[in-house]
Amino acid sequence: MRFVHFAIFFLICKMFFSQENDGYGVNLPKFYKQKLHFGFTLAGNQTDFRVITVKNSIFPDTLIKTDGQYNRYQIKRIYSRPGPGFAIGLVADFRLHEYLRLRHTPSISFASRRIEYFLSNSTFDTTRIFQKTVESTFLIFPIELKVQSKRLQNFSAYVIGSGGYIMDLASRKKTAGVSSGSAYQLDDNLKLKRDDFFYGGGTGVDFYLTYFKLGFEIKIFSGTRNLLRKENNIFSNSLDRVNSRMVIFTVTFEG
Repeated sequence: MRFVHFAIFFLICKMFFSQENDGYGVNLPKFYKQKLHFGFTLAGNQTDFRVITVKNSIFPDTLIKTDGQYNRYQIKRIYSRPGPGFAIGLVADFRLHEYLRLRHTPSISFASRRIEYFLSNSTFDTTRIFQKTVESTFLIFPIELKVQSKRLQNFSAYVIGSGGYIMDLASRKKTAGVSSGSAYQLDDNLKLKRDDFFYGGGTGVDFYLTYFKLGFEIKIFSGTRNLLRKENNIFSNSLDRVNSRMVIFTVTFEG
């Protein structure tokens, strides 16, 4: 964390002491004369799962104690509920061509998601809802290709294609514990794998200010791996695949 604080401090100082203006209202006219630029990012995100349930089979059931006696309930529906999060990161931008950049934007992201299970008894007159919350701390390592429009005064637009690797630092906590394997499994955790690979894309705009370049962008990441770690409980056995999805709104500062 000391390195991150130092890097942010260095970039802010660089931005404030390297301002440019051509005298005609165009800020930073020589911004892309340099091959390499650095910066940092602040982001808000919304994450959820793409859930695929077990095909051509009956969902598993379990026992739930109601009014002093156990009744058998079966899963009827499963939904993914998105949750908000935030991230901070760094930017390294390399000019490949006049309007083509190669970017590396590593970040640390904090997120929370839920999978919601609806259970009913055999007569369908009683419904119970159980939520399994998955909290994650991601290290995200994307490689991005940025195609930028021709600059119009202090404004330009761009599109981004990206791919990369995600590590969930909280996965060890999720995999802790052993499934009971019994009929009454309501306290069992939903366990996910640590590593994922993703692809994505997005769009954004850049504003060239007096002291630095300010960018706003929105991106979508889709995970490629099945993150589900199979366990012998109703919450795991009712799922076939669990893939990660993330929508990110990012503010970038580059000097």
